Amino acid sequence: MKLRWLAVAMIAASTLLNYLDRSLLAAAAPVIINEFHLTSAQYGEINSAFSLVYAFTAPLAGLFLDAVGLNLGMMTAVGVWSLAGALTPLAATLPLLFLTRVVLGVSEAAGIPSTGKGFATYLEPKELALGTASNSVGVTLGGILAPLVMAAMAPRWGWRWAFVVCGVAGLVWIPLWWATAQVTPKQPASKTAPAPLGDVLADRRFWGVVFTNMFVMMLFALWTAWTTLYFFKVWHFPVEIANRYFAWIPPVFGGLGGFGGGWIMLHWIKGGMRPVAARLRLAGFAAAFLLLSATIPLMPTAPLAAAMISLSSFFTMALSVAVYALPVDLFGPARAGFSIAALTSAYGLMTAVLSPLIGMMVDRDAFGTMIAVFSVTPFMGYAILRMTIE
Repeated sequence: MKLRWLAVAMIAASTLLNYLDRSLLAAAAPVIINEFHLTSAQYGEINSAFSLVYAFTAPLAGLFLDAVGLNLGMMTAVGVWSLAGALTPLAATLPLLFLTRVVLGVSEAAGIPSTGKGFATYLEPKELALGTASNSVGVTLGGILAPLVMAAMAPRWGWRWAFVVCGVAGLVWIPLWWATAQVTPKQPASKTAPAPLGDVLADRRFWGVVFTNMFVMMLFALWTAWTTLYFFKVWHFPVEIANRYFAWIPPVFGGLGGFGGGWIMLHWIKGGMRPVAARLRLAGFAAAFLLLSATIPLMPTAPLAAAMISLSSFFTMALSVAVYALPVDLFGPARAGFSIAALTSAYGLMTAVLSPLIGMMVDRDAFGTMIAVFSVTPFMGYAILRMTIE
């Protein structure tokens, strides 16, 4: 019993490494923009390149995981993205920097599908939301550590060494996971045949969750890649101060929101509520609270702005936990890799399109307008969910 929660912790650790490696670029963004002589729009194009390959690779990564199994699929993904991160210091030119982000995007596309498949492998159905919530802790810790690691290492050794250290950490995770998987019992295999892939693709609930995720995760994409630049551009803090005192705080509350959302859904399900109904209820509450994100540009001080961004992150992650648990509820563990990969792909496509646009808005000092617009998108996603699931 305890061993399966150790496996869950190791799976969450892979997510930590995933988001740590991808978030380092955001933590170093002002320095990289200056060193490579970029505009914010060009920085957005780098994020877009990552997101585009992430989006198109995700469904293939999901099928790969379903075909080769959890262990081989997850260890391969972690190994490749860790090497891509560790080799980022060799990117002396903009094309090479693009290349490292492309390789990172291809390999990290298997991250979230592998964690979803992992939780379906080791947890009972009623525990899936709590597993997804523990995964949000990994997302959170990655987001917390990236600016702190960059703030600690960049002034002394330069921004490149942060990528090396974090990449090596991923390579250390691989043998630890292998040892854990050898001793951890799996849930009994379902005797029900997996839903035919064609049936899944023809199901309007599948597409409802996919499009919901695009709208729900817009605020997440904003806070993940642009928080350091927000405090640098809007509040005019040096990069080290923006990272050390502000950028790491919203991910803390994001993790609390994800874990809290998972715990609440588990409580409702244990009380007799159907899992899908529990997901929808939490999604509605979270989407309503996220409308308050529109007040962030009105905050008179940077600490108050950080507090409101933290509140936005809290409810964004709570909503995300509900959405990412739905594919397993609807299509079963056997299709977990593919169905969750579809959500990952939708997120990647959305960020690929939005990142250059966000960069253009940042160059025009229009952070406030953008935040106000994005505050409405989670409720739009929730409306799609209600129309397609029920």
